[in-house]
This record gives sequence, C-alpha cells and structure tokens, in this order.
Amino acid sequence: MAESRKTGHLLTERVNPRTEKLDELPALGIVESIISEDGTIVSAIEKEKENVARAVELITERLGRGGRLVFIGAGTSGRLGVIEAAECPPTFGTDPDMILGIIAGGRKAVWRSAEGAEDSSEEARKKLERINLKKKDVLVGIAASGGTPFVEGGLDYARKKGSGRILVTCNPVETTVPEVVISVLVGPEVITGSTRMKAGTATKMVLNMLTTASMVRLGKTYGNLMVDVRPGS
Repeated sequence: MAESRKTGHLLTERVNPRTEKLDELPALGIVESIISEDGTIVSAIEKEKENVARAVELITERLGRGGRLVFIGAGTSGRLGVIEAAECPPTFGTDPDMILGIIAGGRKAVWRSAEGAEDSSEEARKKLERINLKKKDVLVGIAASGGTPFVEGGLDYARKKGSGRILVTCNPVETTVPEVVISVLVGPEVITGSTRMKAGTATKMVLNMLTTASMVRLGKTYGNLMVDVRPGS
C-alpha cells in the first residue's frame, strides 16, 4: 500500500520469521505459507467484533437520517474502499451517491500507483469539500498503517463538520479523532511490508461486514435474501 511513513515500528512492516526462507520453497510450500498466514485473519477480526458492531450502528444511524457512507484511503486501502462502494448498488439497490469511495491521487490511482498521494491532507479536504461532506454523513478512513496524512486529514475535516468517523487499520493507534477504531492486528506480512496481503484481506472482510450488516439493519434484505436489487438487462 502507498502508506509507508515512519513504518519501522509498525506491526505490518516487521519481518515475518515464519516466512524468512520463502524464496527457498517450492510453489506448494509458498502457497501453504500464504494459507497458514491468512488463517490468522479471522481470529484477529474476532477480537474487534464489538468495534465492528459499534461502527455498524453508527453507519446505520447516519444512513437512516439520509446521510452517506464515504470510504477514504490511499493505495490498496483506497482501492478497497472504491470497490466496496461500487459493490453496494448491485447488491442492495442503493443509490450510487449513497456510498462513495475516495482514493488519494484520484481515479487514475485505482489502476496505477500514485506515489506520494497519501502525503497530502489538503487533497483529502478538497475531495471531501467537493462531495459536500455533511454532518449526517459518516466517513470511514482506511489505513493499514494506522494513519496517513491523507486519511488523517480526511478524518480531521469530518470531525470539524460533525460527520461520523470510523478508522479501519491493522496497527495499534492512539487517536481521538475517529469515534470508532477497528484495529485488526494481523501482524507481519508474508512478504515484508506488503500490506496488500493479510492487511488487505482483513480490510476487505471488515468493509464487507460494515456494509452488509448496515444494509441488513436498514431493511435491505428479507432473511438472507436480497430484496432491494434493481433488475438489469
């Protein structure tokens, strides 16, 4: 992810002792190592389930008042937010403007790395001003590292606007800006610092929970059936 600033102390940036000889393994051994590491993700999320539920309640309350859910992040985190926003209309019949994804560096950063884009808190402010972030909206900052200037700037702007604020991360953080912090501590990656791996998978799982549980609470399902889907061709 494009989230590396002062990363030496971060859990996600440490060397994983279990995969130090990854390059000496055959294909099956590499796959088994990845499977073994990914197997720790669910238990890490389990430890944060109460915070995930708190976030769902916050999102549900804001959306119930006519607000919007906005994801914001850089690099892989930003892409995951964009994907989550794009997947909700066909699944739950939501208006495309109800759930939005904002990525540092703009649309081009979805397909290509935009180095340095995560370092601008001003860009985050401008993007949130452009969508006219309101008090009834809720902003979900996504940052495996725990915070980049882009995400921190977005959350700070949301606080000033009185918007709901959630942070999804894979490192311990000390911050009072978000109302809810979800810290999924997946530990060191298979490939050192490659947080597109365990951190990315954990983040996608949490985002799925946030949107799915919120939509269920808002009556977008009947039992476990999608009942608000808009027919296509």
